[in-house]
Formats: sequence, structure tokens, C-alpha cells
Amino acid sequence: MAPYIGEFVGMTLVITLGTSVVANVVLSNTKGQNSGWIVITLGWAMAVFIGNYVSVKLGGSGHLNPAFTIGAALFSGFEPSLVMPYIAAQFAGAILGAALTWLSYHSHFEVTENQSAKLAVFCNAPAIRKTIPNLLTEIIATAVLVVAALGMSQPTTAFVTLDALPISLVVLAIGLCMGGPTGYAINPARDLGPRIAHFILPIHGKGNSDWSYSWIPVVGPLIGALIGFYTYGLF
Repeated sequence: MAPYIGEFVGMTLVITLGTSVVANVVLSNTKGQNSGWIVITLGWAMAVFIGNYVSVKLGGSGHLNPAFTIGAALFSGFEPSLVMPYIAAQFAGAILGAALTWLSYHSHFEVTENQSAKLAVFCNAPAIRKTIPNLLTEIIATAVLVVAALGMSQPTTAFVTLDALPISLVVLAIGLCMGGPTGYAINPARDLGPRIAHFILPIHGKGNSDWSYSWIPVVGPLIGALIGFYTYGLF
């Protein structure tokens, strides 16, 4: 099976589960409404574990993140010809996963009046909107993710089996410790893919997709990943 199939399926699972836990917490009249940040961060961490594990089982590398794929190609010998198929698969999976969440929570989107809550299901927004601090948060958090991921995995192999668990714990730690300022996108496809889904889906009363902020969760993780790979290489 082509390795990018694993990336597509894995990313679909990550985003379906990850955006669904946000929907469960922020949308109206769900069983988990207002259950809080701990639920969101734990849900995202488990989503990463499941998606990573399945991705590798299906022949992918468990990247599930365009920033990591690009960094791996530049610094760790990842096959350059796979970069674009991987990124395309990651974005396609992210868009599909967000659409599946919308279908799953369709009735709750209809009764939720808060447009910001609806957008939050799909993508990130800063708690305090300041461009440079928001960008720095995403850069630092992604660099932490990359250094930790490389340090916890075999550098010459895919993230396999239980290697996925430490990575998910890193995502949990980043969410709990560094997620407050921007919501910790740490992945261009995780934010931009669902944001595109928000834009194109016929979501009742959805409002705008906040495109003015959308470049930060893309550029920040890309810079952070390159810094992370370079820094890890120094050691």
C-alpha cells in the first residue's frame, strides 16, 4: 500500500476525533458541554495516538504533520519525492475529518448560536490576538514537539507501535502547558484543513473563517519544526 494512504487515514482519524472532542465541549446541548480544557487536551492526545498508530500500520510514517514531513526531508533523510504526496494526504485527511465531525454533531451546530464556538471546533484562535506573541508561541511549541518526538523515537524508522504513545503524551503536555495562548495548532494541516472545511461546509450560522489569523498556525509550526530538527541535530 502506498505510504501516503497511511498518512491520509491516520490524519482523518486524528482530526475526526480531535475536532469532535472540541465539539463535545463547546457546542450546545451535548453530553460533554462545558467539560473543559482537560477533556479537550486529553481527547486530542488520544486522537494523535490512534491516528499515528493506524498510519504506521497502513504503511505511512506517522508524521501526520506537514511541518514534520518537510523537516524530516531536509534534516533526517526522508525521501523528498514523498513530501508532496504526504502533505496532500495530510490536508485531505484533515478536511475529511472535520467534515465527519460536522456530520456527527450536525444537530448541535444547528442549535449553537455562538459563531466563535462553531469555528473553535475546526481551528485555532488566540486568547489574546497579538501577531508576534502568537507566532512565537506556535514556533516554540512546535519546536518542543519535534525535539521530543525525535528524542522518543528511533530516528531512522517510522513511529511504530508504542512509540506513538510517548508522542501523544508530548501532545498532551504541550496542550496542558503551552496551549493557553493560541490553542496549540503545532501542525499546519490540523488548523488549515479544518478551517477550509469550515469555509466550504453549509454550517448553520457559521460566520467567517477568520482568514486573517490563518497564516500563523501554518507559518509558526513550519518555522518551529525546522528549528526543532536543527536543534536536535546539534546534539
